[in-house]
Amino acid sequence: MRYRDRGEAGRRLARRLAYLRGQDVVVLGLPRGGVPVAHEVARSLGAPLDVLVVRKLGVPWQPELGFGAIGEGGVRVLNEDVLGETGLGPDDLAVVEQAERAELDRRVRRYRLGRAPVPVAGRVAVVVDDGLATGATAEAACRLVRARHAARVVLAAPVAPQTGLARLHGIVDELIVLHQPRPFGSVGAWYHDFTQVTDAEVAELLERPTVPASGGSPGPPGDGELQVPAGRVRLPARLAVPRAAQAVVAFAHGSGSSRHSPRNRYVADTLNRAGLGTLLLDLLSADEEENRHNVFDIGMLAQRLHAAALWLRHETGLDVAYFGASTGAAAALEAASATDADIVSIVSRGGRPDLASPAALAHVHAPTLFVVGSADTRVLGLNRLAADWMRCEHRIAIVPGATHLFSEPGALPMVAELACDWFTTHLARPPAGASSGRPG
Repeated sequence: MRYRDRGEAGRRLARRLAYLRGQDVVVLGLPRGGVPVAHEVARSLGAPLDVLVVRKLGVPWQPELGFGAIGEGGVRVLNEDVLGETGLGPDDLAVVEQAERAELDRRVRRYRLGRAPVPVAGRVAVVVDDGLATGATAEAACRLVRARHAARVVLAAPVAPQTGLARLHGIVDELIVLHQPRPFGSVGAWYHDFTQVTDAEVAELLERPTVPASGGSPGPPGDGELQVPAGRVRLPARLAVPRAAQAVVAFAHGSGSSRHSPRNRYVADTLNRAGLGTLLLDLLSADEEENRHNVFDIGMLAQRLHAAALWLRHETGLDVAYFGASTGAAAALEAASATDADIVSIVSRGGRPDLASPAALAHVHAPTLFVVGSADTRVLGLNRLAADWMRCEHRIAIVPGATHLFSEPGALPMVAELACDWFTTHLARPPAGASSGRPG
């Protein structure tokens, strides 16, 4: 499993740490790459974010090979195995540490801008990095928060090797690693985008608020009716996010339907009871719907849905899935084919996926379920033709005796059950090699 970027890794890590919501938590990111990951975690938990400045001590002729690390407050951790293998002497260590100590002090000044560290005494300290390689830097960070009298220390990372974490036994109270591949290689190998994070980006992320102004639980801008920005327009929508939701499903309605559709609201209620958030979204205004060209302008509908999904992910900190009906299903598939879509799964109800372009269908990566009534023979055939273009995991589920609107007794409950099972199965599936819990 590879992460698209540090933002996606942070959102996935935040889901695993959702059990900490409501506790007295402070999230500490290791610069530079760990701070974007930590920011997503802090947003999801509604916890304060701070930076924990540590520096790896690298072998002079092989800087990527760390023989230890230093942190604020004079913390110093050495890897005796590496020292023994390389034959580094005390003078070599002193030269490297002096240079890294100067850089550490510079970063503290650059990131904090005169602010004091966020207090961790008596609190749950969640130390976050974008990946663990040797573990030396993480060890220095965890020892630092221990010295600041944190009540509990949780070390969390999206990826780490299966070996090399034993040194953290007894230092952390809990270790959360989503992916432990073998062979490991490097942290960057497990990201599609591992662009170096700059000091300016770190400082800017630390300035962004992560704690709700009310001091309450984290989450979106409030359940109920709202307006979602999508380019130059604002789309009427209805948002519902249960507490500790793992993901949120954006509904793309078909022609002649809206966020008030009783069928989609029935499905949304089922998903809410299962702990999933929902966004019932109108992709067209009432005036726009008067023009039938707009109803079948799949490109425009997809652009608006994609923009809404990006907003939804940013505002909630949750993964996003799509539920599409009729022409909305085509829009969902087109939107999911975008390179930055990051959609985790899709369900189509009586959809017209054939209205999406073959190129888009072939580029969808999200697992997709097509739900069609057995009596809706024309649409069933069109779904099968569209499914032939897809390269991702997909399945056609046929509801016996159902017509296009699933108005037959028991048909709509079956649709809701199929959708709920598909979403929860694919959202809850743990990444390969995932591990968690107290090490040792």
